[in-house]
Amino acid sequence: MHGETSELEREYEDGALICCEGEAKQEMFVIQSGQVRIFKQSGNRDVELAQLGKGDFFGEMSLLEGLPRDASAQAVGATRVLVMTAGALLVRLRRDPTFAFELLRRLSSRVRALNSRLLQSRHTGPEPNDEDTLLYQPEDGRGGPSGKISG
Repeated sequence: MHGETSELEREYEDGALICCEGEAKQEMFVIQSGQVRIFKQSGNRDVELAQLGKGDFFGEMSLLEGLPRDASAQAVGATRVLVMTAGALLVRLRRDPTFAFELLRRLSSRVRALNSRLLQSRHTGPEPNDEDTLLYQPEDGRGGPSGKISG
């Protein structure tokens, strides 16, 4: 179910695409050296979402949700990444619980930053309607379960 359980390293030259928006591969990447530019297509231009460096990760959304990639990643300079499938991630989480905590901490930080950017854009943009005022929508869109963790 979780596929390959081993981690592997890949190297990319400057400008090489590591993964592309819309592709269905379910791998996440941890940057071992170099930098990675994360970008998304908007009309006929690229919008840069982030510039990541050693120790940062990307591709986790596709891996965790099983959905096509939401953005593309491109090497900036010579770049080496650790490639993890869902099975490899599970093995790593069992072997190294601090990795799980760090992953959660960084994901939380990204949500916090996005919330801040959303609020800033609302202060400078048009007035939101009632449906737009919630930062956290229930997963089913009807007020059903919101993905809360229960014991």
